[in-house]
Amino acid sequence: MSIHTVLFDLDGTLIDTNELIIESFMHTFHHYGKDLTREEAIEFIGPPLRDTFLQYNSGRADAMIETYREHNKQHHDDYVKAFPNVVETIDRLHRENVQLGIVTTKMRGTVDMGLAVTGLDHYFKTVITLDDVTCAKPHPEPVIKAMTELGASAESTLMVGDNSHDIEAGQNAGIRTAAVAWSLKSREKLMACRPTYMMEDMWDLLEITGV
Repeated sequence: MSIHTVLFDLDGTLIDTNELIIESFMHTFHHYGKDLTREEAIEFIGPPLRDTFLQYNSGRADAMIETYREHNKQHHDDYVKAFPNVVETIDRLHRENVQLGIVTTKMRGTVDMGLAVTGLDHYFKTVITLDDVTCAKPHPEPVIKAMTELGASAESTLMVGDNSHDIEAGQNAGIRTAAVAWSLKSREKLMACRPTYMMEDMWDLLEITGV
């Protein structure tokens, strides 16, 4: 069956927030007495902030989240931009009546900021954030919630992401998945998750969906 619904992770997939996230992690850990390397910071990209900071210091996780978010918000618009060909591809899919949704582990406020600063804020029929679910990716709940809101079937839905959590969430929801080769997580790590497709460029989505 052809694909009529495409769900996207946001950070690292549609919009380039990598440097903002890396800087925010390095700033936060430094503030609490640990200097992170860039490589260490990259490993934290993907899971909810709470999971990351609870592992490091369960007693100060809430304070670390607050420090991270404050820095992230303050510097957001200086760093964030859409990846190459994202806006053009999304616009084409939208014009061809492919249903589009966002499934992210970020909170609503920063999601709205990212969509607005990149001009992507009017394309998505549903945006599922960390605020909207009990269980984050790789649990299938956010993917299933987005599909339910769109009236989408598993057979005609695709989940696109840059992280193992995205691919696993799609697989756990019983839908096809696409990994993006521009991920900081490395192509090899994503291929190990066995996505249905590996996208070299956002334009590849037009071929995958038959647009």
